[in-house]
Amino acid sequence: MGTFLNPGNSGFARIVASDYVDKTGMISLINSTIDTTKSLSCISRPRRFGKSYAAQMLCAYYDKTCDSHSLFDGLKISNDPNYETYINKYDIIYLDMTQILGEAGTDSFIDFIKSKVVEELMDSYPELKVDSSFVSTLINAVALSGNKFIAVIDEWDAPIREVPNIEKDYLSFLRMLFKSSGATSKIFSAVYMTGILPIKKDGSQSAVSDFEEFTIIKPRAFGEYVGFTEAEVKKLCEQHDISFDLMKQWYDGYSFKDVGSVYNPNSVMKALRYNDFDSYWTETSAVEGLMEYISKPYNGLSKTIAELIGGVDVKVNTLGFANDLVTFRGKDDVLTLMIHLGYLAYDSETKTAHIPNEEIKLEFQKSIREVDHPETLKRLNDSDKLFLDTIEGNEESVAAQIEKVHNEETSPIHYNKEESLRSVIKLAFYTYKDHYMQWEELPAGIGYADIVYMPKKDSGWPALVVELKWNKSAKTAIDQILDKKYPDVLKGFGSEIILVGINYDKNMPVEKRKHSCKIVRL
Repeated sequence: MGTFLNPGNSGFARIVASDYVDKTGMISLINSTIDTTKSLSCISRPRRFGKSYAAQMLCAYYDKTCDSHSLFDGLKISNDPNYETYINKYDIIYLDMTQILGEAGTDSFIDFIKSKVVEELMDSYPELKVDSSFVSTLINAVALSGNKFIAVIDEWDAPIREVPNIEKDYLSFLRMLFKSSGATSKIFSAVYMTGILPIKKDGSQSAVSDFEEFTIIKPRAFGEYVGFTEAEVKKLCEQHDISFDLMKQWYDGYSFKDVGSVYNPNSVMKALRYNDFDSYWTETSAVEGLMEYISKPYNGLSKTIAELIGGVDVKVNTLGFANDLVTFRGKDDVLTLMIHLGYLAYDSETKTAHIPNEEIKLEFQKSIREVDHPETLKRLNDSDKLFLDTIEGNEESVAAQIEKVHNEETSPIHYNKEESLRSVIKLAFYTYKDHYMQWEELPAGIGYADIVYMPKKDSGWPALVVELKWNKSAKTAIDQILDKKYPDVLKGFGSEIILVGINYDKNMPVEKRKHSCKIVRL
């Protein structure tokens, strides 16, 4: 058992000894690629979404130096017709790029990999003929052992993200192993490569182009393995007697075709372990870059960030992104990077992005307060004042601020229905995260309240129930709140309740079209 060659199954044994959510079905997907033209797979997803767990699982399953039946028998993969065909049948080359960087440093990074792999191969196969060419040595090892390798590469993009000036040499190293189809097919039965970013582009194409890529934007068949599915989270909540509704609000928000909701595994498990719903995202180094990204001086980015924080879905063009942390042509590239990092969730059908859940909203709210950007600071101040005016019952000031946001941020062509008004309200109240949790279409009384701002525990702020009307009146909105008993949902919540009715009448002459507001304190 080695570090770079055949690391064994102890890592996966530790994983299944805890609250393990069975993701071994992913092995079937890799099995289906073995010794085919689709044998090279690159799966990218954000930090803390189980990449290393998957790598440890694959090592345990394929490594021929151990017997892993006791770990996998009874799990989903054991029902696969090819379960016995591939289990513990291969030599594994395992490269944890983050760990290797820590050991080797940056200057000798690639030489370090080559020397360590060859060293462990010679320990396992003393008769191995070592060639000056690393590729030739691997071919010799295959001939000697009688079987090809399976390569498992964890955090493949760490060198590109963390080491200046290494990109060219590192990509050449990967191309040497995985782009020369003749040599690759002689050495590897399958390759599983995972990281945060998709494979770096060389011009408009991937620099290592023979890989099948499965990204957070389009995970395809790997969608259910990006994180925990809703059914898996419900089961965990039942086992631990913890609220599924709160779990969903805090950690849901990513969704993939044919899979549905997908949750951040790290955050779910920590919420269960500590019995505490909180942001565990701060424990990842990804958060350190959030303020830098949202501060980029690209046209329209500040407005888009405000829309996202307010809960508005925004269009994103993900094409052309260079798949690194430094090459940006405009706001779409910044937003695409934030999707890959997990700050934003992406809908591939509508091509829109949104902040996925309560956990990430907290991180945005913290970061936005520290951004040194005049336009952003002005938005913050305006939104803070709007909340105070609402609580103090300054109806004209509230209506005027909503009117201002409408005029500055909304195209008149698209401002033609209640949903448009909802977007303006969310944009205007976008600093709500300081004191509130935002609920839309909240079941209340005998209907659904449009927007409810529920104060956080011990905040001391009143609850706000907001009803929107189009071509009617603000009083009609208040009457509906009272008639349908929307405030009943907040009974016993322990805070004062303020009712806010907002109307926009587009039937009026253009010069008289104004937002109106009525505020009632219960």
